[in-house]
Amino acid sequence: MVHGPQFEVISLNMHKGVSPLHLRLTAHRLRQQIRDRHPDLVFLQELQQKTHGRLRDLRIGATLGLTPYLAQDFWPDWHYGRNALYDRGHHGNAILSRHPLSHGLNYDISEYRFERRGLLHAVVFIGERAVDCFCVHLGLLERGRRRQLQAMLECIAQIADTGPAIVAGDFNDWRNRAEDPMRDAGFRDVFEISTGTPAKTFPSIRPMLRMDRIYVRGLMTHQVERLTEWSALSDHLAISARLSLPAA
Repeated sequence: MVHGPQFEVISLNMHKGVSPLHLRLTAHRLRQQIRDRHPDLVFLQELQQKTHGRLRDLRIGATLGLTPYLAQDFWPDWHYGRNALYDRGHHGNAILSRHPLSHGLNYDISEYRFERRGLLHAVVFIGERAVDCFCVHLGLLERGRRRQLQAMLECIAQIADTGPAIVAGDFNDWRNRAEDPMRDAGFRDVFEISTGTPAKTFPSIRPMLRMDRIYVRGLMTHQVERLTEWSALSDHLAISARLSLPAA
């Protein structure tokens, strides 16, 4: 099949910018690692956009925030969606893009007051082709996670019923219960396409659970990778996929 230029997508639950055992701040190192790799799209979950103590430690100022710090002078477009608000700040999902990005909405798909979750939507333009992008973080409890998955798929159906789309994030889905609903909606996990099973990503030091996903629809998958060299940056491993659009 003829296809267009390849582009790289990375997804990572960044653990609020601290190391797996909460011993070190990792946002500086993550910023540099992303820049060294230079992917086209980055989907981030548990990004602590505002927190007074850590922002002071990062020396980036309370008015800037973590997403613009990560994107500063490197990523032309980014989109952040707040999920959880607390006294010292807030956190949520974010999408960074090298390509023009049209901001969508952040949809609240929370099932419990103690666990705020969201689905962030944006549209990226690869050349002149539009690709709907969704960054998601599903809950820890399976019953609530099933309802969140259904709410997510209903949102996607209303926003982007057809056409190329990427859904990436922390699905907390170690039993792979999302596979059938996602397949019914036209999506395939890139690792399942390439290796036959989703990637083990948690805990990052010795991954045993298949928690994180990059699902695609209307896109070709060329290469997938677990970024094991980033294992000290978060309690999750980052995952990467090289994708392309079928030729118009």
